[in-house]
Amino acid sequence: MEPQSQDLKTAPFLTLGRFHISEDYGFLLPNPLKELPDHYRPWMEIANRLPHLIGSHQLRAQVNEVLPRTLALPLVEVSRNLGLPPILLHSDVVLANWATRNPGRPLEIRNLDPIVLFPGGESLRGFILVTVLVEKAAVPGIKALVQAVNAVLLPSPDSLLQALQQLRLSIKDITRALGQMHVVFWNLSLDSWTSTKAVLSTDYVDPDIFYAVIRIFFSGWKDNPAMPAGLLYEGVSKEPLHYSGASAAQSTVLHAFDEFLGVRHSKESADFLHRMRDYMPPSHRAFIEEIHSAPSLRDHILSSGNSQLLTAYNQCVEALAALRSYHLAMVTKYLITAAPKAKGRKTSHLPGPPQALEERGTGGTAVVRFLKSVRDKTIEAILHQSG
Repeated sequence: MEPQSQDLKTAPFLTLGRFHISEDYGFLLPNPLKELPDHYRPWMEIANRLPHLIGSHQLRAQVNEVLPRTLALPLVEVSRNLGLPPILLHSDVVLANWATRNPGRPLEIRNLDPIVLFPGGESLRGFILVTVLVEKAAVPGIKALVQAVNAVLLPSPDSLLQALQQLRLSIKDITRALGQMHVVFWNLSLDSWTSTKAVLSTDYVDPDIFYAVIRIFFSGWKDNPAMPAGLLYEGVSKEPLHYSGASAAQSTVLHAFDEFLGVRHSKESADFLHRMRDYMPPSHRAFIEEIHSAPSLRDHILSSGNSQLLTAYNQCVEALAALRSYHLAMVTKYLITAAPKAKGRKTSHLPGPPQALEERGTGGTAVVRFLKSVRDKTIEAILHQSG
C-alpha cells in the first residue's frame, strides 16, 4: 500500500495548471496583448479612441453606419470560439485589460494601465485597475484552496490548517485591495512611475461618475428594465438576444471560495450566481465544478474533531462575510447614495443612466437585497463544534 500513498502525494487531486490558472496572476490573463495583428488594425484604432468617439457621437460614423452587423458577426464568432457570451464581460474589462508600465516594478496602481478604455476618465481607470489588484490579491487564496483540497484527500491536517490560515489572509488582502477605490493616487497619467506629483484623493473612483457614466457600459440587456426587449444582433438572429452586463459576480474568485467553504445561498441568489458562471472562461468554470465535486471540507472538519481546523475554517468564513459587508457598503456609496445626487446635477456631457437602472447591479440584480443575502448566508456557514 505504501507505493499508492507515494503516488497520491506526488500527483495531487487539484492543480491550477489543469485549468489555465496562473501561479503568479491567478485568474488574470498574464501579459494580455496590447495590440492585435495588423488585419484587425481598424478595430484597434476605434478601440483606442472609444472615449472620444462615444463622447462626440462619432462612433457610428467611424463604422460606416453599420455598427450592428459589422460588429455582431465577428463578435459572436470570436465569442463562440472562446466559449463566452457575445457581450462585454468581467474577463474583458479586467482579466485581459491590464498592462504594466514597467515590468520590473511591482503590480500596483501607479505601475498599471488599462489597455482599452471608454468614457469615465480617471474614475474608470481606477475602477478597472483596483479590480485587477483585487484579482491579484486573490492569488495566494486560490493556491491555498488547491493545497487545502489536496490536504483533505491525503489527508494532512497540518497542510490543511496552513492552507486555511493562508486563505483567511488572502481574503483580508482582497478587502484591503478593494479599499483602494477610496484612497489611491488620483493622477495616473504621470510621465514616469517615480513622479512625486500625484495628488492623494479620498475618492479615486468618483461615485457620481461611476453611477451616471461608467455603469451604463456594464448594464447589459438581460433583466435590464431599460432594455426589456434585449438587443438585436444584426445578421446573427432575427430575434433580440438577452445577455447580462459585466459584473463582479462573473469573477471566479468568490465562487471558488463559496464552493470550497460550503457556503449555500438562497435559491434566488444561487440561480443568479450560477447563471454568471456562463459568463466566465470555460476553464475557470471547470475549476469551480472541480471544487464542487471534491469531498466536503465542512464534513471533514466536523468529523475530524480538530478544534484548530474548526477555528481556522470559521475565521475564513468570517473574513469572507466581512469582505461582503465591505462590498455592500461600497455599493451603497457608489449606487444608492449616488442616485439622488445624479438626479440633481449633470456629472458628464453624456446622458445619465435611465431611471429604470436605479438600485440595480450591472448584472441585472436588485443589488442591495442580493448582497445582503449572500453576506447573511455566508455568516450562516459558521460551524459549531458538536457536543
